[in-house]
Amino acid sequence: MIIKLKDFKLGFDNSYYGTGRRKESVARVWLVRNTDKQVIKVKESGKEYDLKGYLQRETLYNKALYPIRLTGLEGRFGVYATVEGGGISGQAEAIMYGVARALLKYNPELRTQLKKAGLLKRDAREKERKKYGLMKARKAYRWSKR
Repeated sequence: MIIKLKDFKLGFDNSYYGTGRRKESVARVWLVRNTDKQVIKVKESGKEYDLKGYLQRETLYNKALYPIRLTGLEGRFGVYATVEGGGISGQAEAIMYGVARALLKYNPELRTQLKKAGLLKRDAREKERKKYGLMKARKAYRWSKR
């Protein structure tokens, strides 16, 4: 079932924003009060999906909403996220980081709990660039003496 943005009323009074990044993925996340809908909009295609349907795997879905479960705020917020770049796994982790940062805007006292779980640390591991003369970043062509 596809839920549209018009079902959400995003405003300064009822939503909290956070940006998450992981690998090549960028997620802009809004936590919306008084709703339980979870919608994700993919920038490349412009389509909107249900979060659980888009992430496909239960583990990725649980990872994306882990900060909400950790703080005990389940059912109090709906999630609206726009994602671009990377794959589904990187996008799920970007959403997780964005949700954690949005929760900080909601209640700064949650910082110690989120920090202890490692949810406020940006995972900076990126793909290494390809070097000239090599096949990939480090993989070389087979060397032959003659």
